[in-house]
Amino acid sequence: MTEHRPLVSITVCVRNGERWVNGCMEALLAQTWRPLEVIAVDDGSTDASGDLLQAFHDPDEDVSVTVLKRPAEGLSAAREAARTAARGEWVAITDIDVRPMPDWISSLMIARQGLDNEDVVAVTGRTIFDEGDDLVSRLRSAEIERKYRSRPRRTSLANGPCSAFRADALEAVNGFDPSWYHAEDMEVSLRLIAAGGSIIFTPDAMVRHVPEEGRRRFVAKRRRDARAHVRIMRRWPRRSRKGMAFDFIGTSWLVLANLPLRLGTLASLLAGSIAVAAHGWDGNPSSTQASAFSIALVLLAITELTIWTATLGSVNRQAMASSPAGRAVGWFFSRRSFGLRLLLLNWSWGLWTGLLLGALDAVTGRNGHRRKR
Repeated sequence: MTEHRPLVSITVCVRNGERWVNGCMEALLAQTWRPLEVIAVDDGSTDASGDLLQAFHDPDEDVSVTVLKRPAEGLSAAREAARTAARGEWVAITDIDVRPMPDWISSLMIARQGLDNEDVVAVTGRTIFDEGDDLVSRLRSAEIERKYRSRPRRTSLANGPCSAFRADALEAVNGFDPSWYHAEDMEVSLRLIAAGGSIIFTPDAMVRHVPEEGRRRFVAKRRRDARAHVRIMRRWPRRSRKGMAFDFIGTSWLVLANLPLRLGTLASLLAGSIAVAAHGWDGNPSSTQASAFSIALVLLAITELTIWTATLGSVNRQAMASSPAGRAVGWFFSRRSFGLRLLLLNWSWGLWTGLLLGALDAVTGRNGHRRKR
C-alpha cells in the first residue's frame, strides 16, 4: 500500500532582509519532500527584499512559489496571511535568515506519525546557530545548542524557524493572531496543546541560522522576547496550561539577575566610599565602611558564580572556549572575558526593559493582551 504523502506548504516572511532572501529561498526549493509549495510574504519591506522574492514567484513549477506583498503589519499577521493562502495538509514555518537542510521537511513528516494515542498537531526540528567572528554569535550559538541538547521528545513549543503544523489543527485554533507582539510560535503552540494536541521534537529535522552578530541587534531581540513573555505568562499561567512546563526558556532567569547584582555591588561600593570620605577608615570590621565593602564583595562573588557556574556558566565557558582568548591561561581576566561580562549586563538590561514594556502593554491592553481569539 502506497504511503500517503501530504502536500506541505512552507511559509516564510521577510521585512528588510535582502541579504538573506536568496539563500533561504534556494534552500527551500532544494527540499527533497514532494508534493511541496512555498508561500513567501513580503511584510512591507523598504529594501530590495520584495524584488528578490518576486524573482522566485512561479506558481506553475514542480515546487510552486507564491509571493504575497503586504503592508508592514508584523510577523504574526504575515504568518497568518501565508497560512490562509497555503493549500497543504501541513503548514511549515521558517525564517528568512534560516537555511533548512534538504531533508528538513522529510524528517518532519516522518515524525508526524507519532506514537499510539498521540494526536500530533505539530512537529518541530532543531536550529543550529552558526558562529561568526564576534562574541555575540558564539554566545548565541552555545546557548541554543544547550537548549536543544536537553529537549524532550514531547515539547511545549513549535519553534518559528523549524516547525510544521497540521493545517486543520491550526485552523481549529484560529491560526496566528495579528495582534500578537512577537512569540507567535509559542502562543499558537499553547493553543494547540490546550486543545489536546501533541507537539513532537525531532532533532533530525535541522535548519541552520545565520550568525546572530552585533550587540545592539542581540539585545533588541532579547528585549522583544521578554516583552512577549509577559503576555504569554499573563494569558497562559502555569495553572491553566496542560502538560509540561516551558522547556525552551534557557538561561534567561540567571541573566536577569545580573543587572540587580551589578547595581547592588556598585551601590555598596559607592556607600562605602562616601563613608570613608566623610569619616575616614578606622579599621573597625563592624563599621559602616567595612560593612558596605563586605556587601559589595559578597554581591560580586555571587555575580561571578552565576556567570561561570551552573547552566549559564556552561554556556559562557563554551562561548569563551571557541575563541583564541578562551584557550589562554589567563582567559578569566582577559579582555574578551570582560567583554562577555559587559554583554551579559547588556542582555540583562534588555530583559528588564522588555519586562517593563510588557507590563505597560498589559496595562494598556496592547499587543495581544486585550483578549483571546
